[in-house]
Amino acid sequence: MSINFDAALGIHADALRVRSQRAELLASNMANADTPNYKARDIDFQSAMKMAASGQSQSSAMETRHSNHIKVSSSQFASPAVQYRTTVQDSLDGNTVDEQIEQAQFMQNSVQYQASLNFLGAKFSGLLSAIRGE
Repeated sequence: MSINFDAALGIHADALRVRSQRAELLASNMANADTPNYKARDIDFQSAMKMAASGQSQSSAMETRHSNHIKVSSSQFASPAVQYRTTVQDSLDGNTVDEQIEQAQFMQNSVQYQASLNFLGAKFSGLLSAIRGE
């Protein structure tokens, strides 16, 4: 009897992937806090998880319409929809990054990332115990 890891691990593997992508975006926002006209971006975690649970990807709309177009594998762009963060206070240079908000979001995301890692670790421990017959 084979083990279906997707069913065994549940949604935690998808949550880990989305949280990792969100951490990259939030870090990019903080790195570009002084870049003129930079727009802060973020991922809506709940909609990304709904997409992951239904097996959809943002890349489903990508298709080649001409023979000279480059064919792209669907997994290459299978990422959740990136949205722009609304500004709390306008800036003179058009930058929408608020460093305090970005830092708070980054820390919250990192705590939730660690929680997802802990859930996955517990799932693997349970699977290992079941395999060993303990």
